[in-house]
Amino acid sequence: MSDEENTEEDPWADALNEQAESEAADAASSASFDELTDSSMPGSDVNLDVVLDIPVNLSMEIGRTKISIRNLLQLNQGSVVELERLAGEPMDVLVNGTLIARGEVVVVNEKFGIRLTDIISPAERVKKLK
Repeated sequence: MSDEENTEEDPWADALNEQAESEAADAASSASFDELTDSSMPGSDVNLDVVLDIPVNLSMEIGRTKISIRNLLQLNQGSVVELERLAGEPMDVLVNGTLIARGEVVVVNEKFGIRLTDIISPAERVKKLK
C-alpha cells in the first residue's frame, strides 16, 4: 500500500508524518540512553526489549483545583469548574503519575490529540523526586 493510500485511510497520517520529520530533524539533539549500554557496566548486554511491552498509564492533565465536598455535591450538568491554569497554557503529560512532557491540544478530523512541545529530561525528573 502506498503512503498516499495510507493517508486517505488514516486521518492521523499527516500529523504522524509531521512528527516523524520533526523527530528526524531533532535526532542529533535528542537524549540518548548510552549510560544504559555503557560497556564498562557489568552485564553490558542489557536487552531493553523485555520492558517494551509493559503497560503504563498515560494521562493528559488540563489543570487541577480544590473544591469542598459541599460544592462538589452541588455540581450538575452545565456547571463550570475553574482550574488553576490559564487558557493557552500547555497540558501536562503524565506516565504513571510522573510528568514526562508538556504539549498542546490539537484536533485532527474531529478527534483530540496532543502535540508534545517540551520533553522533561531524565535529569529534571530525578530532581523532582528529591
